[in-house]
Parts: sequence; C-alpha cells; structure tokens
Amino acid sequence: MNEPIVACRVLVSGRVQNVGFRAFVLELAERLGVVGYVRNLPDGRVEAFVEGRPEAVEELVTRMRRGSTGARVETASVEPREPSGTYADFRIRHW
Repeated sequence: MNEPIVACRVLVSGRVQNVGFRAFVLELAERLGVVGYVRNLPDGRVEAFVEGRPEAVEELVTRMRRGSTGARVETASVEPREPSGTYADFRIRHW
C-alpha cells in the first residue's frame, strides 16, 4: 500500500538569507525523506517546494517556521500544491 504524498510551497521572510537557512532546510529535508527544493528569492525571502509523507512535510514546515540558528523568521506562509512526482531528492536551487 502506498503512503499518501502531499506537497506545498513555503515562503519564509525575515532574516533568512546569508545565515545558513537553506542548508538547514536541506539537511532536515534529507533526514525526513522529503523531496523538492529551497532557494533564495531576490526580495530577501526564501522559497521551498516540499513533497513527501504528510507527517514529514508537516515537521519540515514546523521547523522552517522556527528557523535555524542565526535566522529570524518573521512570517512563513504555506500554500498547498499538487504533488508533482518529478523530484528524486531535495536540493538547493540558485536564482
């Protein structure tokens, strides 16, 4: 029986660039078995697309809301998405 897969887009604002936030998200996503990507946006926010088991995606989003050491998350919005099924791993993307 296949486990359900969910996906979402997460936009995080605050002090989240140049503080290791993307590496924090990458490491956590790999540990949780979530696929997708994280990247800096030109406006200073960080965007992530995450796809995986519901409990793993929820844990990743919860941790992103708290932030990494050195980061200061002001807002984190979550937009549900349809799982794409096209990601084999989790990566840091560049603009």
